Amino acid sequence: MEKAKNTLPADITQLGFEEALVELEKLVRQLEDGKAKLDDAITAYERGAALRSHCEAKLREAQMRIEKITIGSDGKIGTTSFTS
Repeated sequence: MEKAKNTLPADITQLGFEEALVELEKLVRQLEDGKAKLDDAITAYERGAALRSHCEAKLREAQMRIEKITIGSDGKIGTTSFTS
C-alpha cells in the first residue's frame, strides 16, 4: 500500500522562509504558554508541523543552489556544486 503524499496548505506554500519561520516561532510560544484550549493547541501543532516541513524544504532548495568557489592547480577560479 502506497503512502499518500503529504501536501502543505496553499497559504503555507506561498510563504517565504523567513515569514514561515516567524509564524512557526509564534505558534511555539503559544503552545509553550499552555493556555490554549485542546482543539486550538492541536490545530496549532498541526500547522507548526506543516510550517516546519516548509522551512526544511526551503533550506534544502537553498542548499542545492549554493555553489562552492574553487581555485584549480593552474590558478583558475571556478565553481562546483555544494556538497555537505
